[in-house]
Order: sequence, then C-alpha cells, then structure tokens
Amino acid sequence: MSITYKDENIKVLSGLEHVRKRPGMYIGSTDINGLHHLIWEIFDNSVDEISSGNADTIRLTLHQDNSITIQDNGRGIPDGVNKTTKLSTVDTVFTCLNAGGKFDNNAYKTSGGLHGVGASVTNALSEWMEVTTKYNGTVSQSRYENGGEIVQPLKQIGTTNSTGLTVSFLPDKKIFKDVKFNHSIIEERVKETSFLYKGLKIIFKNEINDEEKIFESKTGIIEYVEFINEGKTKLHDTIYFEGKNNGIEVEVALQYTTGVSETIVSFANSVKTKEGGSHETAFKSCITEVINSCARKWEMLKEKEKNFDGEDVREGLSAVISVKVPEKIIQYEGQTKNKLFTPEAKTAVYEVIYDKLNFWMIENKKYGEKIIQKALLSRDARIAAKKAREDIKALKNSNKRNIIKSTKLTPPQSKDASVNELFLVEGSSAGGTAKLARNKVNQGILMLRGKVINAEKAKIKELLSNEEIITIISCCGTGISPEFDITNLKYDKIIIMTDADVDGSHIQILLLTFFFRFMTPLITTGHIYIAMPPLYKFTNNSSKKSQYIWEESELTELKNKYTNFSVQRYKGLGEMNAEQLKETTMDCEKRMLIKVTIEDAVMAERRVSELMGENVSVRKTWIDNNVIFNDEIE
Repeated sequence: MSITYKDENIKVLSGLEHVRKRPGMYIGSTDINGLHHLIWEIFDNSVDEISSGNADTIRLTLHQDNSITIQDNGRGIPDGVNKTTKLSTVDTVFTCLNAGGKFDNNAYKTSGGLHGVGASVTNALSEWMEVTTKYNGTVSQSRYENGGEIVQPLKQIGTTNSTGLTVSFLPDKKIFKDVKFNHSIIEERVKETSFLYKGLKIIFKNEINDEEKIFESKTGIIEYVEFINEGKTKLHDTIYFEGKNNGIEVEVALQYTTGVSETIVSFANSVKTKEGGSHETAFKSCITEVINSCARKWEMLKEKEKNFDGEDVREGLSAVISVKVPEKIIQYEGQTKNKLFTPEAKTAVYEVIYDKLNFWMIENKKYGEKIIQKALLSRDARIAAKKAREDIKALKNSNKRNIIKSTKLTPPQSKDASVNELFLVEGSSAGGTAKLARNKVNQGILMLRGKVINAEKAKIKELLSNEEIITIISCCGTGISPEFDITNLKYDKIIIMTDADVDGSHIQILLLTFFFRFMTPLITTGHIYIAMPPLYKFTNNSSKKSQYIWEESELTELKNKYTNFSVQRYKGLGEMNAEQLKETTMDCEKRMLIKVTIEDAVMAERRVSELMGENVSVRKTWIDNNVIFNDEIE
C-alpha cells in the first residue's frame, strides 16, 4: 500500500552555497569517487521508492556528453508550493540543502538517500540539472544551472496517467578535474542494487558504447553470494536467513568455499557500508560463537583447546549482509555512509541470525562438520604463520637477514617515509641500471630474482619461507595481515617496475596478488604504483629527432607520417641506459605512474580468484571470453 506523500511532508533545514565551497564535506572528494557519488545521491532516492514498495523499475542512462539521466516509476515529487520556502516542492528539494521527504517519517520509513540532502548536493555541483515529475495526473518540469540556480521554476508541461521522476544532470567542470564517468563502476553498483531487491528491474543504457543491459535478480542476495563465488569450489549450498527485530529487517546469505580468502559485503538501506559497522560486527560475532559452540558440542575442539578466533571461522567465507533500518534511528559515520553506527542494528542481526544459523548447523551436520574442519585447518595454519612471523622478526637483526637485504636493497639516503619511494625491479641487469638512474636522496631499489611465489595458491607458511617475499615485507616495515601496521610504512610509494613484456606483466600480477591478499591497506590507501616504461624510441632520421612511445597507435601514426625513420623496441629495462630510464620512467617530473586502486572489492576478489587460483578451467574460460589474441610474435 502506498504511503501518503504530500507537499507538507517536505521539511526544510538550510541553503546551498556551502556545498560548492567545500564539496568534500558532502561527497567525500572531487576525484572519480566523488564524481560517481553524484549519481548515487539521485539513484538512491529512486531506490528508496523501490524500498517503500512504490516502484519496480529504474532507468539509468549515460549520455554521449557524460551527462546522466535517472528515471523511476515511483510516486514522483509533489508539484505544489512548500509553505516554508514559498518555492515549488520540487525546487525546494533540489535547491535547498537538507530539504526532502527523508526528514518526515511519514514519507519514508527507511531510506538509502543522504538524509534528504543528496538531490540538492548533486544540483549544487552540476553545470545544469533538469527535473521532470509525474504526480497527480500532471507532468511538471524545472531546470537549474550554474550550481543550482533556478532558470526555469517548476511549470506544468503536460498531463499523464503514470507517476515517476526523471532527473538529468551534467557535473560541473569547475568542481571536478575530469567529468568522464566510468561505466564499469556504474554497472557494478547497479548490479549490487539489483541483488538487494528481488524483482527490481534496472536498465542501464550506455550511449557512449551503444550498449544496454538489464539487471534483475530473482533470488536476491543468494544470487549475489553465488556471483562472488563463481568458479570456486563450494563446501555447501548458499545459506539464507531473513527476519525482523525491533523494526529492522535483516537478510544474510553465506557460503563457504575451499579457498582461504574472506569476502563480507554489507549494506544498510541498500547503500554499501565499505567499512562495515554494527551489523557486520554482529554477524562476525554470531558466526564465531555458533561454530565454537558446535565444535565443542561435537567434540571437534578438545577440552583444553582454545576457542577459534574470528579469522579461523571466516576463512573461505563469502557473505552478504543487508539491513533495512528505520530512518529515525539510522546512524552513519560521516556524510558518505561507509560505516553503520546504529546500535539497534547489532542487536537485530544477532537476534535474527544466531538461532537460525545454529539450527542450520545441527540440521546439516555433515556440512557443519566440514566448516569446523576447515576452521581447524585455518587455526593450525594461523599458528604456523605466527611462528614463521616470529622467526622473521628473530632474523631481523641477524647476519643472515642483513646479508639478504644488503645484496638486494639499495636504500635512499632520506629517512623521511613521506617522500621516499621503493622500486621493485626484477633482475640484476635492470636493477643495476635503476640504481644509476635513481634519485639517491629519496629513491630505493629492491632487486628481485625472477617471479615471486603465487600468494593465491601458497599456504602462509610457504609464503613466509620465500626469500623474495620476506625481503619485501622487511623493506616495507609494516608486517602482513593480521598484524599489518601502516604507521610503520617506510615508503610513500612502492613502485613495481618490470619489463614491458609478458614476463614483466606476470611479475606485476604476482606482486599485486601478494599485496592484495596480505597487505591490502597499501592498495586501499594509495601506496602501490606501476611504472610505465616506454615501448619504443622513434627516431626521425631526416631531422635526427627522437621521441619515446608508450602506445602502439602513436607509433602507427608516426610511421604513416614519416618515411625515413628507425624504431627501437624496449623489451627490457636493461636495454635502456641509465639516462633513458631516468628520463622516461623514474624522474618524478617526467614519468607516468599508474596508481593501483580497488574500486570494487567483490570484483577484485573474483578476478584474483579466477586468474591466480587453482581452477584452470575457470581461468581458461575468462581468458577465452576477455582476451583477443593475434598472430603477431615479436
């Protein structure tokens, strides 16, 4: 049944100018993450209509000019006049900060929107915005420009038998350095949202690539867990629980695999809580207690043995947690909602999940025992890893450790971690050239011998017995998870510098896999980079002028432009002299670096598992579907 939604439901708190002066306070940043946050502020308002049972379809369109249109078939926004602002209700919502239906508990019971301020924030940071509302038989439209200035107050432009809201906007180039949206980021968020609402249809049209995709889930977060674990070996079918406690709706789906990685994705009112919070904490506590209880009851844990740690019982676990919390009690950390604080959510998750999970373990004892057996193996591996880490610490000041480091590491002169850089270089030839090319003050060189161990396949004990890995850990100074401490990091930038060939790419992947699995914060806080050495040196023999080339297309253009030329292909860093390597790859004033980031943890988990794991057939399928081979061999 539709909840009454009228002009008087819109409550007003304050004005807009502050948003443009300090956008980071409202969208987190003005980089690519902040840019996409503009979409989610509008998109989440449409999702709120889905959540309240007043809509079932959302259309999201990325246009050629990088403007965005979001359309839903919800109730629309009332088209009358707001008593406080004397503006139309639509103009009030989109131009007055902290105005919206979220402030009136009668309009929305739960909400994913940014406490009602999202629409006006997106408007404030846009060159233009156009809003069309279908409400009570009429079609009305408003237009805003230059960060929310009303250039066309709401006016009726037609009549209709349907309801809904359409919002189009173009981000402001004065605020954002680059207003180019990433369609992959949009797709992943849209896919996630479709998993959270069974029966919701989201149509994403990318006019730049001329593609249209429909996202619709029949089983909700069960399908999400299966998406995460696609290609992995599972211990059991996906477990699903739902319930309600003190007005908070709880859904949890989980599944164990034979792998070692843990993937927990949590949501509050359809918004991903990347840093977890009270609902995620409750889930972790609950699953640890249930598994310990069953292990004791079934005598799989001996009387004198300690209980499992949380990390023991979560090894190989993939889980999705979704809570719907009433707007009047929901609390987040910060404006961008990365962490849920609501204490009631912790109680609700625990109360809903504990008994149901305990009952499932008892009713499915065969699988429950498999889960406990996996926890036992995880515990033993943890204890062995702890001993290995202690052995590494014991070696720290020994002659053996000093010999290993002295033969591989050329440290910078500076002790200032905030400016120092560590280049990871494969091979003595490239390492020797890099030593000559470096800035001795702040650039260190760590020479690696061949390809490092695959951290996705290796057990932790094997990993910590690998000379290359323990040298990297020692040089970074942070340790590895779970004892990782970023405050001890000795370098601001850790730069992977390998040859521009297949072997070089493989070394990059192996190093990134290690950092992703065991030193994840180095990636999430922006300390891992990939160097970009040029592929070619192109010389115009007529003018005797040379230039470096990084793209095949650029080389083709130059070949077509000149007839008398020569091309040198750099297959290895060692083929460059020190001056060339410095000029193209190491000089901070001239070089190009790729910062390694994790935009989507679920997709990162899937890709690492697919490409670096044990399942050959899954890897082969991915390569067949995503890699284009040609007959050119150099």
